[in-house]
Amino acid sequence: MAISVATDLGMGYEPDKAIRSCLLATRLARGLDLEEPDVRDVYLTTLLRHLGCTATAHEEAYFFGGDELLSRPPSERADFSNVGEMLKLTLATGRGTGLERPRHLARALRSGKKQGERILRAICEVGAHLAGRLGLGDGVEKALYQVQERWDGKGSPEGLAGDAIALPARIAEVATQAVIFDRTEGLASAVEMVGARAGGWFDPAIAGAFTRLGPDLLAGMADEDPWAAVLDAEPAPIGRVGAGELDGVARVFADMVDLKSPYTLGHSAEVAEIAVKAARALGLGDGEVYDLRRAALLHDVGRTGVSNGIWDKPGALTSAEWESVRLHAYHTERILARSWALAPLVRIAGMHHERQDGSGYHRGSSGADIPIAARVLAAADAYQAMTQERPHRRALSADEAAKAIAADASAGALDPECARAVVEAAGNTEVRVRASWPAGLSDREVEVLRLVAKGVSNRQIAKRLFISPRTAEHHVQHIYTKIGTSTRASAAVFAMEHDLFRA
Repeated sequence: MAISVATDLGMGYEPDKAIRSCLLATRLARGLDLEEPDVRDVYLTTLLRHLGCTATAHEEAYFFGGDELLSRPPSERADFSNVGEMLKLTLATGRGTGLERPRHLARALRSGKKQGERILRAICEVGAHLAGRLGLGDGVEKALYQVQERWDGKGSPEGLAGDAIALPARIAEVATQAVIFDRTEGLASAVEMVGARAGGWFDPAIAGAFTRLGPDLLAGMADEDPWAAVLDAEPAPIGRVGAGELDGVARVFADMVDLKSPYTLGHSAEVAEIAVKAARALGLGDGEVYDLRRAALLHDVGRTGVSNGIWDKPGALTSAEWESVRLHAYHTERILARSWALAPLVRIAGMHHERQDGSGYHRGSSGADIPIAARVLAAADAYQAMTQERPHRRALSADEAAKAIAADASAGALDPECARAVVEAAGNTEVRVRASWPAGLSDREVEVLRLVAKGVSNRQIAKRLFISPRTAEHHVQHIYTKIGTSTRASAAVFAMEHDLFRA
């Protein structure tokens, strides 16, 4: 439920769209007399339908108007087989961008159908892979991989149609679209839409079940708290995450969030490593260190609620854009607060941009109001971000970053002791010696994979590594085959999962 808030924000929706869709889908599944294990797959598939939403945020912002949070809602509800709807969607590209609109519109027109298919495939690959890392089961993993398929097979990323599409994916699509239309146009429009798309986008049997049961289910949901209702609706046996497994879950969420921009790949995991070493050097207790590790992994989960048009902007941000950036720490707090297991991390994670002199955000806290764990996290986050390239600046060397952190501490922004511990922890990171790379990758293929993950083209890879473009292309294809993927986004997830950016 907590991560569904992040994915709702990342799709440009209010933070209960996935919850409501999950509730409707689960009740539809029970109305179809599915066995509880199958209902469980429907429940999790619908709740986490957009688990891969960060996979293509960078590309969507670039091709479709600069703000994927504005373009995604109308795009998700549009029928891609309907020429009129697609033309309307395309012509709406870039609205509100003034003189920049012709450039955005030209990009959208040039991107064509193939770019759209690549985007859908990447979202499905990443969503399925992350579901596998979360241990949600083969049924959920398969359904998330197929959730963009259509009953009639028209425009389906994998070319599937009919009963070849996993049943949970078919139910999730009907429920999700019904909730979107119910919230935006009303119940009558939702019922009409499902009926019109039966046999095309939707499985006619599922559409028929919705026609019979859906109106009463949606009407009933208007008078209940969906957050409480969806917990009551969870199929048995309820899955539990042990205390020892929470770090693994947090790492999945961290990689999902860092995937949002090619400039932040691996950021959260590196921040967590530095922060933990610094905290131990400062003598923090085991419990504080454990909480700090998880808070560090999750500190940027609220970034999903800010457009990539802002995160990836090469120039200076406007005042309004800075206000959006400041909100990401607030979004992190609201996301984590939705889980009783993650709620204890809210204060630490949400204060990672607070500063000792009160110049930080989003609360403007200062001095003793900031707990020591949050002070460590603030320094670790600042240091690691400096050592990564950003769209508006080059990456700083370790020495340059250390001097910048020291300057911030001297100026009163960072706690001097925490800053010192962070710089020392970052400088004492153990040298990683690997006998072999994952998936049988060679040294050169790891070099290429790092560049692919950041969105570097084959021609640019060739130039940077002093090889021919054809050789670079061969490397990329061999890498995709070895790691079992076909998109930049899923390659980036693989690289983060195996810590290849820190090797």
